[in-house]
Amino acid sequence: MRTIVLMAIAAIPMTIIGLTNSIQPRQFSVSTADTAKKDSVKFSTFKDLPLKAERSIQFNTQEGTWMSLDVSPDGNTIAFDMMGDIYTMPMTGGKAKQITKGLSFDAHPRFSPDGKKILFTSDRSGADNLWVLNLQTNDTLQITKTNVDDYPSAVWTPDGKYIIASKGRRLPKLWMYHVDGGGGIQLNDQPGNQKTIDPFVSANGKWVYFSQRNGPWNYNALLPQYQIGAYNIEKGAYSTITSRYGSAFTPTLSKDGKWMVYGTRHEDKTGLILRNLISGEERWLAYPVQRDEQESIAPLGVLPGMAFTPDSKFLLASYGGKIWKITISGVNLELGPRLYFNYPVKDTSHALSSQIRDAVPSGDGKQLAFTALNRLYVMDYPNGTPKRVTNFNSVEAMPAWNPNGKQLVFVTWNEQEGGAIYKANADGSGLTKISSESAYYSQPAWSYNNRIAYFKAPNRVFKDAEGNNYSDAETKINWISPNGGAEHLIDYANNRGNLHFTTDTSRVFLNGGAGTLLSIRWDGTDTKTLVKVSGITTFGTVADADHDFVMGKSRSSFDPVNNCMLPEGASEREPQQTPSNADMILMAPKGDQALAQVKNNIYVVTVPDAGKTASISVAAPQNSSFPSRQLTEIGGEFPVWEADGKKVHWSLGNGHWVFDLDRAKTLEDSVKAVKKLNDLKPKDTSKPKQDSALLAQQKLKEKYSPLETQVKVYYSKDQPTGIILLKNARIITMKGDEIIERGDVLIENNRIKAVGKSGSLKTPAGAKVIDCAGKTITPGFVDTHAHMWPFWG
Repeated sequence: MRTIVLMAIAAIPMTIIGLTNSIQPRQFSVSTADTAKKDSVKFSTFKDLPLKAERSIQFNTQEGTWMSLDVSPDGNTIAFDMMGDIYTMPMTGGKAKQITKGLSFDAHPRFSPDGKKILFTSDRSGADNLWVLNLQTNDTLQITKTNVDDYPSAVWTPDGKYIIASKGRRLPKLWMYHVDGGGGIQLNDQPGNQKTIDPFVSANGKWVYFSQRNGPWNYNALLPQYQIGAYNIEKGAYSTITSRYGSAFTPTLSKDGKWMVYGTRHEDKTGLILRNLISGEERWLAYPVQRDEQESIAPLGVLPGMAFTPDSKFLLASYGGKIWKITISGVNLELGPRLYFNYPVKDTSHALSSQIRDAVPSGDGKQLAFTALNRLYVMDYPNGTPKRVTNFNSVEAMPAWNPNGKQLVFVTWNEQEGGAIYKANADGSGLTKISSESAYYSQPAWSYNNRIAYFKAPNRVFKDAEGNNYSDAETKINWISPNGGAEHLIDYANNRGNLHFTTDTSRVFLNGGAGTLLSIRWDGTDTKTLVKVSGITTFGTVADADHDFVMGKSRSSFDPVNNCMLPEGASEREPQQTPSNADMILMAPKGDQALAQVKNNIYVVTVPDAGKTASISVAAPQNSSFPSRQLTEIGGEFPVWEADGKKVHWSLGNGHWVFDLDRAKTLEDSVKAVKKLNDLKPKDTSKPKQDSALLAQQKLKEKYSPLETQVKVYYSKDQPTGIILLKNARIITMKGDEIIERGDVLIENNRIKAVGKSGSLKTPAGAKVIDCAGKTITPGFVDTHAHMWPFWG
């Protein structure tokens, strides 16, 4: 296994502002050897931590990023965190000692007033909690026992009896806990939208200082964001004691009660301010230090934890990669499975589409219709070659078969003509527009009584949409004959979606809010709620976000400001941890079963006809109130029934799966029968196993797997041609730390041919030359970050 080594350095002066001596940082030295196959290595295990270690890495370092630290009461030892583990080191230099290890993320060490224990935060219980490590016995004690909260940081009270912690998800509050355990008490509950982190207790134990702000965070934040608050423990009152434009955060107090240091921003950099608590005077202590966390949710504080020495003459803080000139040795840093994929970039003319959408089987399951790259295809399933249905050069989406599996209906869209509904035979013949009005159409479904229902809104709704959300107020549910003609209103959408049908031709089936399956008559009356399906409870910071339906498709009810997955408008309150509602529920064409998609997994549930709405949780399908099962192992999208109601299809990427419910049950029943027979037989180990016994053992290991097929659609790549020379740029070459302050980049077709100092490259004839003076180029770097909410499935 690879190990992380802390190098021992003796008699090193401290890096402290005000001292004349300084320490030069050194670079990381990372070993690339991976010895993950050595099974003899034993890793640290935590029974409640789901991720288990499989590898380790070895490297030497004299630098660290975002290290919170503390100094022991006798001034002889420093504790600090690095990469999720905690270390101690003599104040005078010497060997660093790792005191926590494993895949748990341990942070924010704080010495107890007697120096015998270290308080820290850790997720070793499966979620953030407070822990205390006894330095004499190496025993750890869990102080808090929650599974839904974060603990950005915590500190001791001077008497060592209590702990003051910041606790919460979006809006942490101050809590006080006794070191012997218990539920503790919340110190500040108002105002409700106030976020309080980075607590620090004064030397006399009467005040708690902290970073405070209104709301959880701001995207593209304007200053100020934070100010320092002070809570009077005796009176239960608090006040704000700073008014800095650049904000004020991460207060740190001296042992003699005279000094407070806090962070603030000046122009584009962060520095440290020293305040005399007696006179109130302030001055800069250090500027600049490292970047603060004002624009994020600051999960580890707005700055790393700092500490004064016991004599109150020095402050210890980490920035610029160092606290001490230290080397890490003899430490084993455990990591999860290596996630490295070497994807070659080929110069082929075509590429394989990585996703198919809305794949639907024909009535007999022998053909599959789907869209790829917004074009409609049909293939013989499972071994056929996908073929285009039309030659349109516009969006084709959301196909659906007629009941006999001979014809398809689908919607189209282009910016000039708007949207339409078409039908066609599977081979592309008989292509006919059946809609008479240009409009925005979505999610057509072909009923068993030969009607085509769909969602419809004016083209303007889609054309005027900003981002991925738009109003659903004008959306109608209509139906039309497959031969065209007049449209018939069923009802307005009213936050309903996933239109589908069963052999009960008197009802139209839909999904409603909060994970419900509904049915209505063709005139929109007689709404019945058939079932409500929910799943696991997630503990993300916006876990209480539900989904609405827009043009029949499920979308998050949060308005993603700036397309950010953690919008600042996610309500200024703590998330309500509730079970996840189903995004889609489709009643089987025949029978009493429905498929449900909850998050990214697909389930089949039994829907009872009980005269009232059944609520079914599939968080643990084996314990559901009615027979249920999970079909997917790695997740799935676009689930749909086959016409006989016995098979479920879904896709993921360009893969397509078919789950045969009857075959799965037959296999499982046979395995249960063999197991039952084995349990009844007496155990006889004296005779060699007969063939029948071996077959029985093999039978017990059998497990049903759905049919999996990769659907291959190739498209022509947009290959650039020509020669370009980018001149006079500052170039970050990604060759170690090499930076060419004035360099050139030569590009031929879609390849970077050469990088070098300006004037050193031979310019081919006919090359286009672009002067990039004043610009920085990182050749070969691709930012793969994107937020994609496709409208068409």
